[in-house]
Amino acid sequence: MAARRIEFSRLLAQAIIESVDLDDPDGRVPVRSYAELYNLTVAELQDEGFALFSAPVRLGAFEFLARSVVSSRSLAEALDRACRFLRLVLPDLAVTIVPTAAGTTELQIVETRPLQRRRDDARRVFAFEWLLRWLHGLACWLVNRDLALNSVAFPYAEPPHAADYALIYTSRSTFGSRYLAATLNSNLLQLPVQRDEEALAGFLQGAPGKIVTLYRRDREMVRRVRDLVARSFPDSISLNEAARRLHMSSRTVERRLHEEGSSLRAIKNALRRDIALSRLEKSDESVERIASNVGYADASTFFRAFTAWTGTSPSAWRSRSKRSSDSLK
Repeated sequence: MAARRIEFSRLLAQAIIESVDLDDPDGRVPVRSYAELYNLTVAELQDEGFALFSAPVRLGAFEFLARSVVSSRSLAEALDRACRFLRLVLPDLAVTIVPTAAGTTELQIVETRPLQRRRDDARRVFAFEWLLRWLHGLACWLVNRDLALNSVAFPYAEPPHAADYALIYTSRSTFGSRYLAATLNSNLLQLPVQRDEEALAGFLQGAPGKIVTLYRRDREMVRRVRDLVARSFPDSISLNEAARRLHMSSRTVERRLHEEGSSLRAIKNALRRDIALSRLEKSDESVERIASNVGYADASTFFRAFTAWTGTSPSAWRSRSKRSSDSLK
């Protein structure tokens, strides 16, 4: 940014962000302000890639990426189109979709040329995370649901704010890999694309910065409701009770969750998923007991839900996790 002589204070003021907040390690800014700063910076640089690459990512690249994939029949087809499109506009990073073992698939982002001399250079870190957010956010929007990342391996050292990665990406975030590898269940790639040109028109309003406000694990209302659900677990909590504790109307909470791409039911299911996965990996409890403890009336219902989450059975997941853990010893 300094090389382009950006008047950063002016952009912060336009985005309604206090510069003092940026000096506070524990400070936070509203997501909408971050999205506004994103778009203002892109417009100032005339580069959707923030001057991070050997050639600028021309304005409109994200729009045409979205237009090139919206007519796809499945998420797999959409991601294949996205990979081919990115080869044209972003030659410094190669994106590929690679099937791996046990019903999972990796989204790999690999440098075709070093982005910076130091692997931990903040500009290099941001470049990888920027592209992952682009692709993951767009994929979630296309299929109209939050797509859980099973794990993400980042190609740089663990940063001081590593704890935030569990909120933004996944609790299974690791560092120091040779390239970025984001893993998800292969069965998710067969999900049909549910958006059309009419929906795309609305989606592109405020893009590309708008995408940072969608399908984030650190969304404000999602986070607050998830905290309530977690504190009440294993007892269930109703929408009315959550709204009462948040001093809001149930209609407002429901609307805010919808705007952030979620719902009370989705939050409960995500919490059940995380707890079930953790107990399968770290305890010797029976599948039946785990099913009961996370709120399922019988093991068969839990089995169907677990298969939808992971593409495999609870016992197969446990066996694979133990093999993986043993291999690291």
